[in-house]
Amino acid sequence: MEEKSNIVVSVLQEKILSVRRENLIMTEKVMENNQVSVMGTIVSDFEFSHQIFGEGFYMVDIMVERLSESSDLIPLMVSERLIDVTADYKGYKVEVTGQFRSYNRHEEHKNKLVLSVFAREITFVPEIEESAKTNQIYLDGYICKEPIYRKTPLGREIADLLLAVNRPYGKSDYIPCICWGRNARFASRFQVGMRCAVWGRIQSREYVKKLSEEEMEKRIAFEVSVSKLEMLDATETMENVMENWE
Repeated sequence: MEEKSNIVVSVLQEKILSVRRENLIMTEKVMENNQVSVMGTIVSDFEFSHQIFGEGFYMVDIMVERLSESSDLIPLMVSERLIDVTADYKGYKVEVTGQFRSYNRHEEHKNKLVLSVFAREITFVPEIEESAKTNQIYLDGYICKEPIYRKTPLGREIADLLLAVNRPYGKSDYIPCICWGRNARFASRFQVGMRCAVWGRIQSREYVKKLSEEEMEKRIAFEVSVSKLEMLDATETMENVMENWE
């Protein structure tokens, strides 16, 4: 009897370990579909965002230089366990790896998509070499809105995409992407539910929001400027993605 009981326990333990291994593999696979690497200079103080299971998360901005000598202001979400959030690091240079994430914030009677880089690793660096790749992102996700294709007054082709990128535990991040030239023409044919991969950089741009007839406000939008994209086989359904979006 005792021997049978031991066999049952052993089988149950093996099943639990198997499920854990499968969950770990799935989590690693999902993490691979959203990869960011940025290098820049910290330009703000740390501002408290939220707390999960006793772990505090803070927002901080870094300035990332472009080859064109302009720059992008990129918001980071950083755990207090990665860095001393009480210190003043303005002017310090860092290298950050993580994921580009989104959440909906209710604002002015509607939801606003808020984007930031969730830092998994952050390292201080003495200098950033001119040849360094300071702003890279890779996403593997699903088209969740019809692409918007247009031409600028100067005739440049542009296509706006909204990509749903899966996260563990049934969540998704919704990342706006902008394509140029022949990539824009190619992306304009994409349909909702199609799976694609994009490579590029995170860019920031200023715009003016009209609050009333007399009041205007400067704001910053964030998006992925796409340098390369590929259509992938959509072997999974979009049901979970669209439920989260709605």
